Amino acid sequence: MPIAANTDALLASLEAAKARFGRGAAAEARVVLDQLSRHTFQDAKSLLRFHEALLFLRAFPPSTALISPIEKVLNTFHLRTEKLRELGIEMSAFDDFDASGVAGTTMQDALSFEAARWLVRRIPNNVEIAWNDYEDERAMGSTWPRFIPVLEEDADVEANIPWRKWLDSARGRERELEWLIRRFEQLPVTDRERSELYDSLRLPLRWHIHNLKFSRTRNWTRPRQYYIHSEPLIVRSQVSLGHELAQPAPRRMKLSRREGERVMHTIREVMAVRYRELYGTTLGDPRSVVRVDLGSGATGRGVVMYFCNLPVGRRLPLRAYVAGFTVKNGVPINYIEAIGLCEWIEVGFNTFYTYRHGETAWIYAQALRCLSAMTGARTISVYPYQIGQNNDEALDSGAFWFYRKLGFRSGNNKLEEVARHEELKIAANPKHRTPKNILKRLAEAHVFCELPEGIPGAWDTFSTRTLGLKVNRRMAREFAGDGPGIRKKSVAEVSRALGVNPLRWSAAERKAFENWSLVLALIPNLGRWSAREKQDMVRIIRAQAGSNEMRYLRLTQKHPRLREEILRLGSKA
Repeated sequence: MPIAANTDALLASLEAAKARFGRGAAAEARVVLDQLSRHTFQDAKSLLRFHEALLFLRAFPPSTALISPIEKVLNTFHLRTEKLRELGIEMSAFDDFDASGVAGTTMQDALSFEAARWLVRRIPNNVEIAWNDYEDERAMGSTWPRFIPVLEEDADVEANIPWRKWLDSARGRERELEWLIRRFEQLPVTDRERSELYDSLRLPLRWHIHNLKFSRTRNWTRPRQYYIHSEPLIVRSQVSLGHELAQPAPRRMKLSRREGERVMHTIREVMAVRYRELYGTTLGDPRSVVRVDLGSGATGRGVVMYFCNLPVGRRLPLRAYVAGFTVKNGVPINYIEAIGLCEWIEVGFNTFYTYRHGETAWIYAQALRCLSAMTGARTISVYPYQIGQNNDEALDSGAFWFYRKLGFRSGNNKLEEVARHEELKIAANPKHRTPKNILKRLAEAHVFCELPEGIPGAWDTFSTRTLGLKVNRRMAREFAGDGPGIRKKSVAEVSRALGVNPLRWSAAERKAFENWSLVLALIPNLGRWSAREKQDMVRIIRAQAGSNEMRYLRLTQKHPRLREEILRLGSKA
């Protein structure tokens, strides 16, 4: 048999082991694994298939006998990658969005300031500026003169400026990127302004993964006890979202700051090697991290989830924020984001490509179970992007039906009718497949799931964007576009209406008051609220700048008058 055909047959056999269970199947998988571990790969795509099968079987092992040999191969996988490169084999397969981060490869991207700073501290010897791919050099003229003396003489008037010569003369023996990061850190500006200045450079960074634990290949840990899959994996049709959400809330354990920092390092590594960056994973507060261990038995299936909130200085103006990720038998398999106000949260959930056939529906249900317990939310919505809006991958996978069959409904009445019509077609002909143009239509609106205490339809057309646009229209109409002007006037109006003097508050509380005032100033007769309603509103605002972001969210759930006005102002007619 030709080498390529033999390789393909062995890989197909190992991939088939994902859906084979029992002692005999595990023994067969071990034989194939041993053969492939001695195999010399001739192309990147085949090696990548081997890599992905190994990671899946490490997360969803059909036998304990497979775990150690899988780990042995993964721990030396960089040698296989480097061998291909030495042979001059085309390596572009490892650059794909869902294939990056393999041991022995190199990655390149323009990161935010916070992510770049974290990366250079995490792997200082393995990251550098990719000057050969940098094209926006003029952007340096807007920022570097802040910390490189006399650079304006060149930057403001000259062409063909030797930017790196200026940098080399200023940095001495310190590494370029580390020196730049320190200079930005020392600028006398706010954190947001510092980020904006650095981000304007769009500086491409290149990091070498080598055989670091940082890599997607080795970014796993060994749990105290493994959950072994001796029976078929749970599929979507076996999952009742209502049943799962009705189960007792899982126990959450608050981690120490040191433990929280370790978790935040892990999720940043997990995201960095996949070319992903979330606001909350980059800026999450290590003091807020909680761990939810669902257990290693049949009820928990080796799943552990971690969640964090934002530090005070990085919180959103109105909504509360949660970021998280899931570890399965010690392997990171997804990331989670939830943003909400009152009893409503928008949830983003992304299972990494390698694990998308691994009990995704059941794990998603557990994530919602954790989030509803953590936030107190009773209405859960999903972004249109998740179900296919400007997302071909979601359209191709039929993501809308993933949520629909779990019990979600469309927030648009006309689209709900389209969905029901499609369901009738499927009932009449099980082979019917919803056309892509219909899936695109269905992805034009959020989908919703209400818990028993939730009010169906209440949040269907709500958006904080709608609130923000109303604030800006008022700014244009009454303040001629003057941002500081509308802020000052709104603070004064709301201070009088609520009977408070925020000047006596902390800086963070004053900022929260300013943000909320922009919205509260849109409420007619705010001053006629009852004394209790005003007091509770003040408590909410001050909690927004407090140590516990979830306390803030839960307080918004206890203010019916605020909820009523927020829905009125933020919902489309």
